[in-house]
Amino acid sequence: MSWKITLTRPNWLRARSQQPKRRRGQLSPAQLIALTYAGGIVLGTLLLSLPGVYQAGEHLSLVQRLFTATSAICVTGLVVADTAGTFSIFGQVILLLLIQVGGVGIITFGTLFAFLRGRRINFSERMQLAQQVQALDVGGVLTLIRAIFTYTLVAELIGTLLLWTRFGPEQGTWPGLYSAFFHSVSAYNSAGFVLGDFSRYAADPLISLTVTALIVLGGLGFLVQLNVLSNIHRPRQNRLLTYTKLTLTVTGLLLVLGTLLIALTEWHNPKTLEPLPLSGKLLASLFQSATPRSAGFSTLHIASMQPASILVIMILMLIGASPGSTGGGIKTTTLAVLVGSAWNMVRGRGELVVFGRRIEPDIVVRAGTVTTLYAGLLLSALFVLMATNGHISFELLLFEAISAAATVGLSLDVTHQINTAGLLLLTALMYLGRIGPLTFAVAFNLRGNTAIKYPAERDIPIG
Repeated sequence: MSWKITLTRPNWLRARSQQPKRRRGQLSPAQLIALTYAGGIVLGTLLLSLPGVYQAGEHLSLVQRLFTATSAICVTGLVVADTAGTFSIFGQVILLLLIQVGGVGIITFGTLFAFLRGRRINFSERMQLAQQVQALDVGGVLTLIRAIFTYTLVAELIGTLLLWTRFGPEQGTWPGLYSAFFHSVSAYNSAGFVLGDFSRYAADPLISLTVTALIVLGGLGFLVQLNVLSNIHRPRQNRLLTYTKLTLTVTGLLLVLGTLLIALTEWHNPKTLEPLPLSGKLLASLFQSATPRSAGFSTLHIASMQPASILVIMILMLIGASPGSTGGGIKTTTLAVLVGSAWNMVRGRGELVVFGRRIEPDIVVRAGTVTTLYAGLLLSALFVLMATNGHISFELLLFEAISAAATVGLSLDVTHQINTAGLLLLTALMYLGRIGPLTFAVAFNLRGNTAIKYPAERDIPIG
């Protein structure tokens, strides 16, 4: 099977000026994404209120159900109760469905079902899909959607089989298969929900490398994965995009750098790496470098790590995954554009050039906007968290806020200590982190675009 992704425009957003005007009451792509995820959260909360969802004697409050449903459909992984000990198999399956739908994209799933029923997908719906999966061209978006579902299914099944070889002998054939499938879907969709303690697998190469591979693949973004596969299958017809090269480069650098920094700071920590053999130390360092990129799994006790390591993890969480992926954060391409622009300014160069391609100024502006919105969102949320949860230290609340906004799911064991107001705020952060603050801002911009063009001003000192 081969996938051909034809890209005729550098950014699908440039097609907005050529679109027909929306009819009154018709939702824009950004509005539809924001509202469908909100609707998915409400539906998930209702599903978690059904009889038989919880183990005997266990229950969650309405706010806790809302928090858990948001964490699942926004593929975060923050929890207020142990998943295996609180939810029945029925409840766990509901969580798994929410994770799968939220990871691939609600609109993407809806379009697949419409397509299978034979309904024609109009241009407006194609635009909504393009924004959902960060496609660079509207014309080939349906081909891309089919490829995404095929690739996702294959990746999750391979992950399931690999994990089953370990879980099967440990837990029994069918329980092991279920556990393998649950964790494969959770890892590939960057959800971070687990059915047990993963610390016992810190030195296990099969579990650690399989879950790490699923996390990295899910965080690369569907377009990057399919572009690489197309290039391998037909290198002459399908070149690697600049976006793909940039994403792979930044992802690789962050993975290596994170591994080295965590190994350096934790090597002699008796609560984390020191008891492990050499291979185990390297595996655990690699795993903890990959998981902050929006996954939420951990084979080490994060709260026992050194402050320097926790800082590295917070930075990796804030950067997050890549556009169009199952992960959150400001995204790897945003980091690359910002760092490249700053380096260009220091060297006195006017244009940002990456892999022989010029980066348009509007992309640089967009990267700055996304970062500014994330910073403002985090600072505002942190202020409210500190005001409502003064019994928890600044560092712990900062870590929790970043984890929620970047849809990571790692915690320093304080989620269960946060009060109702704090849980509602973290719920909002997970929602905004999944759809993206910029998407939310665009979705509810009631003023729209203006045709007025003001005189330019260049005499504003910066720095």
